[in-house]
Amino acid sequence: MTVSTGSTVSTSSTTTGGWFRRKRPVLIVALAFVVAVVLAYLAAPKGGESYAPFDPESPDPDGSRALAQVLEQHGVDVEVVRSSKQLEDTEIGSDTTVFVTGTDALGENTATRLRERTADAGDLVLAEPAPYVSTMLGIPYAISQTSETVEAGCDDPRWEGLSIRADAVTTYDAGSCFTHDDGAVLAPGDGLTVWGAPQVLTNEQIVRADNAAVGLRLLGATDRLVWYVPALEDLAPDEAHSPSSLLPRWITPALWLLLFTVVALAIARGRRLGPLAVEPLPVHVRAGETTRSLGRLYRRSGDRTHAGTTLRQAARTRLAQRLRLGRDATSEAVVGAVARSTGRPGLEVSALLTDAPLENDHDLITLANALAALEEEVRHP
Repeated sequence: MTVSTGSTVSTSSTTTGGWFRRKRPVLIVALAFVVAVVLAYLAAPKGGESYAPFDPESPDPDGSRALAQVLEQHGVDVEVVRSSKQLEDTEIGSDTTVFVTGTDALGENTATRLRERTADAGDLVLAEPAPYVSTMLGIPYAISQTSETVEAGCDDPRWEGLSIRADAVTTYDAGSCFTHDDGAVLAPGDGLTVWGAPQVLTNEQIVRADNAAVGLRLLGATDRLVWYVPALEDLAPDEAHSPSSLLPRWITPALWLLLFTVVALAIARGRRLGPLAVEPLPVHVRAGETTRSLGRLYRRSGDRTHAGTTLRQAARTRLAQRLRLGRDATSEAVVGAVARSTGRPGLEVSALLTDAPLENDHDLITLANALAALEEEVRHP
């Protein structure tokens, strides 16, 4: 009874351990996923609003509340607009600057309405528009980025002696001020201005270089500032920009080609010439079976010289071990030691262990018997 219970417990424990070893990779992946979810949940903001980058009401490092408050302190009326409908209802005149952040949310219809609605504005400033937005609005493309300090380097008196610095500053090929390489951060477009350094206006980086002064002069040139943050809800159903729409055209055929390549490789590697043969490993082969198999191979091939060389090499190795000559003993040393041990002439022993010619199978058999006799003589002198 007791023995049976112990056997059952042991079997159960072994089964559980085997299952755990088999499922270990899956369990590790599942545990890593759970940890990632928990960390993401803990890192998510709790009980507060979530703001987009460059939002004028955001106190986050990538927000722009500090600049908006400073503009208001300098007498600029800052009005935040968060949808295309709100923009339609907002009064915009020659005393108004319209600043647009989050241009990724602009579609063709919203961009067209934006241009029409801001036709009478004092200035329309776009913060680092995405490439497809640049195409829609006919504004210059970005050509490079830098994190170095960028001097104004232009004749506009507003920027004389000023410089900007941010983690990432984008320059455009048709720029005019704050030049870097062959472009500039401030680029005039068709009735608008492109600003390639929105990070200059963030709470975290506005204190660098002359960023604060540049932000005030860029957005505080008029009495009113309409800070427009486009919403994705303003996009028409056929304008929603999915991640796939932002990829280059060649990416789809490239992905299909990659898929076909992987499938072809899997088929090629997965082919088998027959059913799998299952046998316990490691496989143990008796020395006698190996010797007989090699002998049959040598006999079938008629390679007596190779067979004789193998016999001599094996005999020299055993004799060297028997006479304690060491693994590195040369053939001459073995021959000399065997001759001294047996009293045979050195030439006879050398011919037997090294270079006696073999003409036929009888000579091979004679060599094998002679080597066996020599080993027996050394073993029992």
